[in-house]
Amino acid sequence: MKHTMRKINRLVSDKNELIEIMGRCDVCRIGFFDGEFPYIVPMNFGFDYSDGLTLYFHCAPEGRKLDIIRENNKVCFEMDCSHQLKTGELACQYSMNYECIIGEGEIFIVEDKEEKINGLHLLMKQYGRTADLHYDDKVLSRTVVLKINATDFTGKKLNK
Repeated sequence: MKHTMRKINRLVSDKNELIEIMGRCDVCRIGFFDGEFPYIVPMNFGFDYSDGLTLYFHCAPEGRKLDIIRENNKVCFEMDCSHQLKTGELACQYSMNYECIIGEGEIFIVEDKEEKINGLHLLMKQYGRTADLHYDDKVLSRTVVLKINATDFTGKKLNK
């Protein structure tokens, strides 16, 4: 069941503004289904928003994330930035300015070497490095690149 945003005036739907928000975020949290309890992991990321939203991550070749993905690759994700506390005379007048992206999709292990390198390029771009990007084959073979194909996501912001 899809939900409608309760405070629609906070909705961000413009593609350029969504890209700008993602560009300001430095961590993406992924929520996995892990049996009885969810498992949330903060990760560095890169993204491509040319043909739908695709998020890229990197990790070690073994571990809990990969075990969960092999069982259930449906995930949710969240990233946020531009935090600024807004104070008031009374406790209930406190608020927080923010921008965020929240969504869901399916996560995959990238097997294709060219897509793996592209995903790593996008990660490096997110953190300010776009030139002179080379990856040692030995390191590349030990690095897992993950991608989320977002099936649904929304942007939201508050700036009082």
